[in-house]
Amino acid sequence: MSPFDSDTDLQDSQAATLRHGTPRQQSSWDPYLFLAPALVLFLISSFWPILQAICLSFTNYDILNVPRWVGLKNYVQLIGDPLFWKALVNTLFYLACVVPFLVILPLGLAILVNQSLPGIRWFRVIYYLPVIFSVVIAGLAWKWIYAENGLLNYVLSSLLFHPIQINWLTDPRFALPALATVTIWKGLGYYMVIYLSGLQGIPQHLYEAAAMDGANPWQQHTKITLPLMASYMILVMILSAIAAMKVFEEVYVMTRGGPANSTLTLVYYLYEQGISRLNMGYAAAMGAVLFAITLCLSLIGVKLLNSRGING
Repeated sequence: MSPFDSDTDLQDSQAATLRHGTPRQQSSWDPYLFLAPALVLFLISSFWPILQAICLSFTNYDILNVPRWVGLKNYVQLIGDPLFWKALVNTLFYLACVVPFLVILPLGLAILVNQSLPGIRWFRVIYYLPVIFSVVIAGLAWKWIYAENGLLNYVLSSLLFHPIQINWLTDPRFALPALATVTIWKGLGYYMVIYLSGLQGIPQHLYEAAAMDGANPWQQHTKITLPLMASYMILVMILSAIAAMKVFEEVYVMTRGGPANSTLTLVYYLYEQGISRLNMGYAAAMGAVLFAITLCLSLIGVKLLNSRGING
């Protein structure tokens, strides 16, 4: 082969590259093509209803009649609605009760069940069991526990040697924290699994090196586990905050927003307005506010994740 033939081949390959792009450029769209069907379904099932709900929030709609445009009337009504502000405060208080516990307690459980001990898999199953229980079943069981003659008062009476007769779900002081306790109990196993996946990705030699340097187990977890699990903790904070903002089943099954609206949350109030009273436009406005708050919380969490990096 002459040098001229080599030059010709090189020119042909360069021309082909210009026409068709490099192999990397050709395959860069392949993942998006594979994801396209799922993304289209996601957009249709999620974003399109959101847009419809936002548009509906500017109308007066009761399902029976055609939506009638009313502009910002529903949002002005929200500002002057004391029940809306009561529901918002209750929801934010509920979030403040639930999120810290669901960030910290599942991490402790994950560290516990991540040990190489006999029968540890059974403990993982036991801690995860509440996740698979229906909220209706869990709510009915906890209603019995919280009843005036229920299990909780019996245990407290036995420990304090004094009869305790509190109906935890009909006392405005205790009703919302009681619901938050149910949510924490039911979510522990779910977030424990998320933490467990992160813990199993931490190299064991880091703990061995720390032990050789004289670090005790507490120091190992504070200096190694917590920094490396920071991204997972932020993820759990985002997920638990979104779930707390959308709480509905526990309220519907156990208290129906009572007593005296002490457990009235945004989603339950939205349900009352939209489903019970057929005030769909007003309910959609409430849903738009809930969506805006949840989106802001999510963006803050994502910003924290990006600042930490995906691996903490």
